[in-house]
Amino acid sequence: MSNSDMQGEVSPLTRAVQIYVSAMRVAAGTIMTIIVVVMVAQVVARYGFNASLIWAEELCRYLLIWMTFLLLGLAYENGQFVSLDVIPLMLTTRWRHALRIVMALPVLCFLAIMTWYGWDYASRFTNQTIPAMDFIFDNLFGRPAGLSVRLVYVSVSIGCFLLSMHILVDVIRSVRAFMRNQPDAEADPAAGEKL
Repeated sequence: MSNSDMQGEVSPLTRAVQIYVSAMRVAAGTIMTIIVVVMVAQVVARYGFNASLIWAEELCRYLLIWMTFLLLGLAYENGQFVSLDVIPLMLTTRWRHALRIVMALPVLCFLAIMTWYGWDYASRFTNQTIPAMDFIFDNLFGRPAGLSVRLVYVSVSIGCFLLSMHILVDVIRSVRAFMRNQPDAEADPAAGEKL
């Protein structure tokens, strides 16, 4: 291990990944804060003033959809997806990497299809606006917001694309580890790095 490695120097790619992860966490925290504030305001308005915020549920639903798809990649990276690990644990380190590569390929194909057709599907709704947002903007500012439903549907494509990038990085790491016959990072966290 070189002296620069011990001092904690990071590569530009690692720094970019750290910025991406931080941005996703900030986005998730911001979205969750907005959801909580809007839902509390909805409850207070409904039960305290007998007046409902008709746009609150729709806004929170769309924000939750976005948060879910934005965080798919981080959930994958942190091992929070359901997995069956009986067979990989019975394999040698080298073949564990090979199995991870083989299992990732159909998932990457599926995510590519979801990204492509999700974008195509979202494009069909460019002219359809979000009714509740139009209502609230019309009441507050005198004109509808004109926000397209496409903004909601495109979250599927963006989320699938981001998840595919995480899986692709995992495949690249597995190929390198397979070629070098390195220890499995998932079985031994000290053996590898995560995004």
